[in-house]
Amino acid sequence: MIPRSEKRSIDERGEARYPAASSTAVMQFRGRKHVVRLINVSQSGAMVIFPHLPNIGERLPLQILDHGLVTAQVVWVKDGRLGLTFTAPLE
Repeated sequence: MIPRSEKRSIDERGEARYPAASSTAVMQFRGRKHVVRLINVSQSGAMVIFPHLPNIGERLPLQILDHGLVTAQVVWVKDGRLGLTFTAPLE
């Protein structure tokens, strides 16, 4: 994990983030299912609140209401939040 001590000065995201249709999702982490809080969702990823520390690059199945089961990869971890990118865009 790479610590970040400063806030981003610019927004480099390529697409808009939207509030999730449901406030929760179910994520599988190292053999166990956990209910996570969804912060936002885009076609290519999501931000969730999750108290455990997965590794950057770790793949996690994520069940999202209205989208079904998707595979997500951890791209960042900070203060109990995870940035996830989907292996295939949501439709």
